[in-house]
Amino acid sequence: MPSLRRAISIGALAVLPILAAVLPALPAHADQPLRAHAEARGKFIGTALSTSPLANETAYRNIAATEFNQITPENAMKWDATEPNQNQFNWSGADAIVNFATQNNQQIHGHTLVWHSQTPAWVQNLGADAMRTAMRNHIAQVAGRYASNPTLVSWDVVNEVFDDNGNMRNSFWYQRLGDTYIADAFRAAKAADPDARLCINDYNVEGINAKSTAMYNLVRSLRAQNVPVDCVGFQGHLSTQYGFPSQVQQNVQRFADLGVQVRFTEIDIRMLTPRTAAKDTQQATYYRDIVNACLAVTQCAGITIWGFTDKYSWVPETFPSEGAALIYDENYAQKPSYTAVHNALAGGTNPPDPTDTTAPSRPGTPTASAITATGATLTWTASTDNRAVTGYTLYRGTTQLATSTTNTVTLTGLTPATAYTVNVVARDAAGNTSTASPTTTFTTPAGPTNPGTGCTPTYRTTNTWQGGFQGEVTIRCTSAATTWRTTLTYPTGVNVTQNWSSTLTTNGTAFTFANAPWNGTIPAGGTTTFGFIGSWNGTGTPPTPTLS
Repeated sequence: MPSLRRAISIGALAVLPILAAVLPALPAHADQPLRAHAEARGKFIGTALSTSPLANETAYRNIAATEFNQITPENAMKWDATEPNQNQFNWSGADAIVNFATQNNQQIHGHTLVWHSQTPAWVQNLGADAMRTAMRNHIAQVAGRYASNPTLVSWDVVNEVFDDNGNMRNSFWYQRLGDTYIADAFRAAKAADPDARLCINDYNVEGINAKSTAMYNLVRSLRAQNVPVDCVGFQGHLSTQYGFPSQVQQNVQRFADLGVQVRFTEIDIRMLTPRTAAKDTQQATYYRDIVNACLAVTQCAGITIWGFTDKYSWVPETFPSEGAALIYDENYAQKPSYTAVHNALAGGTNPPDPTDTTAPSRPGTPTASAITATGATLTWTASTDNRAVTGYTLYRGTTQLATSTTNTVTLTGLTPATAYTVNVVARDAAGNTSTASPTTTFTTPAGPTNPGTGCTPTYRTTNTWQGGFQGEVTIRCTSAATTWRTTLTYPTGVNVTQNWSSTLTTNGTAFTFANAPWNGTIPAGGTTTFGFIGSWNGTGTPPTPTLS
């Protein structure tokens, strides 16, 4: 979490996501800009900025300064911009955007320290040890440069680590370092800037799906290992032709219940061109629904739109038949989507009633039902309040497991064969909280220990070199599994020296790989992939193992 020193030094209103727990929201007039309404709701409203129009276009600068209280550099802080050659750093673009934000009382969200794209070839061609060293040095230099600047409050530490199916992306980072690069990057960022909020960021994770569940499990696992992940970003590159993601608010809430801050980081909503009034209306509805999903979740800090004018959108170049994705058109005229964002932010700016100091009554003891290896449903007797109970939080000790607006909640992503002792706290609209309910304890069963006949492992060799090779196994399940393992048996002379996305036990030349804490659940029809490095005493193509 950014320090209070960093927060208050750029203005109290601009950082209300941090201070909202202790300061009441302030009302905003209906005709005020987006940032005034966001600040009144205790949120940020951000945009991504490009350096060229920022330097050369007055209209661009004026809108960026007036409407937004958070800025993300679109490209100026990426690796190819800051360290195009090893240990040769260029700060001109990043500094220009930081200076602009400082002048206009705006937060900066740094983007991005480690990504598979826009990373120079010299990094991609390094061996494993040199690559890890280069990554740590890059983070130390870039994040460290702005560590003392109160304007920069957060970073995307790693970006887009999953493929579209929820498997680890087979990037050069993953090929050389396995998934350990993720934890290494967060620890390096924490060392470089201890006060910054550190985020993991990805696309197509806005709703509940295989990819967002993989992200959820990864974040939960990293935090269990004390890796300093304290923020999750949902990019939100959407298209009207593909429909709105399902269960967005529920998905955002389940991440918040892990104890992390959540945010929408790169919102744009493209349409098939040309624009029509009907498409504008649909786009505006999508923008409104994203804003409302964030407003509904206390731990959602805000929304960043990926640019604001269609004049400088990345969309048409990447999706040639699509565009018009932002809230201003090419001539800086406000579109219906601007009105939708404005009205959603302005819709509830009245502060809580300061005269209401009565806490809700104590909830009843939770009762657990429908207990599985990874889930359970908790129900309790509802609280009462002099005004109204607005929600409940379910705790395991001091850790939030879930929130609910009713007196029941269904938990997912639990650990098999684990005892959970939980209680419930009620809250009202004024922020008053009840005494915690009595605790109840339930234990999840062990669950299956093998993928069984419903899951099939497939092996392939992905790389070879003198005396070594890289292997990969994909497990595909026709029915759902909550844990998995498979054994690879090689001839004498083969040894596994490194593995990722799995745990490994060895018995001679039989190597048994089981799920990591975050990837044990495979839905029906789904897959997961793990990899490893092997050594052997032969030449040519290494032998194919027997799988069991």
